[in-house]
Amino acid sequence: MAAVVALIHDISSKMKILITGGAGFIGSALIRHIIRHTEHRVVNVDKLTYAGNLESLAEVEADPRYAFEQVDICSRSALERVFAVHQPDAVMHLAAESHVDRSIDGPAAFVETNIVGTYTLLEAARAYWQQMPSERRTAFRFHHISTDEVYGDLHGSGALFTETTPYAPSSPYSASKASSDHLVRAWHRTYGLPAIITNCSNNYGPYHFPEKLIPLMILNALAGKPLPVYGDGRQIRDWLFVEDHARALYAVITRARVGETYNIGGHNEQANIDVVRSICRLLEEMVPDKPAGVANYEDLISFVADRPGHDVRYAIDAAKIQNDLGWRPQETFESGLRKTVRWYLDNREWWRRVLDGSYRLERLGQGALS
Repeated sequence: MAAVVALIHDISSKMKILITGGAGFIGSALIRHIIRHTEHRVVNVDKLTYAGNLESLAEVEADPRYAFEQVDICSRSALERVFAVHQPDAVMHLAAESHVDRSIDGPAAFVETNIVGTYTLLEAARAYWQQMPSERRTAFRFHHISTDEVYGDLHGSGALFTETTPYAPSSPYSASKASSDHLVRAWHRTYGLPAIITNCSNNYGPYHFPEKLIPLMILNALAGKPLPVYGDGRQIRDWLFVEDHARALYAVITRARVGETYNIGGHNEQANIDVVRSICRLLEEMVPDKPAGVANYEDLISFVADRPGHDVRYAIDAAKIQNDLGWRPQETFESGLRKTVRWYLDNREWWRRVLDGSYRLERLGQGALS
């Protein structure tokens, strides 16, 4: 019985969860979910790079169960201080450089944050875990959140990524994430650190940084700008609504078996060109008054040269997390995309401040950042 307890994490009492990258897109959705729907406490550890936005956490920042630490995960001393001060019961590691195009132009930052940063966090977490009292040490978890891009390109229309698919990353971004996955598995096997890994498909939804496909297309269309589509636009991705992902991550940290990997997908395979056309159709319905000179939003679509090493298709088999943990996505692509477009229309101040950079100049409730 003791062995079963050691392997399966079923949290019924309150715990404190340290979340790295909590000011990012997925991290902020996860924090909002935990504060809204549970009694657990959260420590948000974020460096606040260009993609980290504390305004995405405005609704929870005053909650006494939420704390923020502006820390670079590459700083061992800063991480040691955070662990010592906050004494977390679990770590959920989302901090990462995550944009493929940026990784092609500047891979060094991806190696530094995604590989060196993960190593530094693992070592800080291991040192903290090893000195914990035995009962808390048994319950501790290190949950590493990764991407389906580590698997590379899918061949064959019916093929799906599973948890045993060999790694074959194509971009500096996916290679750095694959490296971080391997480090986590090694720290679990070599040192016994109680780790779990999840690999997710493409996320979309509210608070998404505007450089990514869906928000970029929405905002460009609203401004009457071209909608650039790589190559012929037939690249296929499995789309996962970010709030569905947050629910899945919470299920994993509270109930998953140590040492396991879970793939998280939305069962929503869409070609990029079809995603863009769907956005255009929704905007025709929701914003019929178009920018000057635009007859139809689809007229703004512009095909551009494909990016180097562009994978053609990703698709996830999420049967394991469904069977083991009972998680299933609640949103279809159609319902999730409609909610996303509506959110951007209703939250223009948020994305305007992102586009002009002013969101980086202050921390809500704390005055100007030094």
